[in-house]
Amino acid sequence: MSPPLVVAYALAGRIDHDFDRSPLGKDKSGQPVFLRDIWPSQQEVSTVIASAISSDSYTKEYATVTQGDSNWQKLSFPTGDVYQWERDSTYIRKAPYFDGMPAQPAPVHEISGARVLAVLGDSVTTDHISPAGSIKLNGPAGKYLTDHGVKPADFNSYGSRRWQSRSHGSAAPSPTSAAQQARTGTEGGVTRLLPEGEPMSIYDALGE
Repeated sequence: MSPPLVVAYALAGRIDHDFDRSPLGKDKSGQPVFLRDIWPSQQEVSTVIASAISSDSYTKEYATVTQGDSNWQKLSFPTGDVYQWERDSTYIRKAPYFDGMPAQPAPVHEISGARVLAVLGDSVTTDHISPAGSIKLNGPAGKYLTDHGVKPADFNSYGSRRWQSRSHGSAAPSPTSAAQQARTGTEGGVTRLLPEGEPMSIYDALGE
């Protein structure tokens, strides 16, 4: 919703207000005032922008944007044309997906002996599978961070650690669906390892 519409609904006091048929209020003479009566024209908007914004303001604000505060200035970092990956970083780490991959990929082979990992409903999307919320202490990601000396107060969120394949990948997939709940007795990133039927996190099952 655009900011002007947010203000309009706030003036109306309800979100099911019909702006075309119902007024927002009354003027001093008691006449109804509709949204169309106070909505600015494009010319009015352009006039205000031209009078309030100039290139000088952007030049001034962005002239020191890379300097940062004292904390930023005290940071030490490597220099060079190629990014220097930190092997022990729990935030940004080189993804291993392409390690050892040749320029010419091997032919595709048939998959055999595969096992069901999760049974999901049609409404489950990648947004459900890849989490962005807070990191649970007793989950795979929480255990990984704890093992690497990160305190629970500093766990942050899955979204902030999405560039670290271990701390974020250990959370996914974390689906929530009726089918998955019926299969495991709970919801979230859990499954039953087949054929044994042992319950465990989906992340741990991936390594079995």
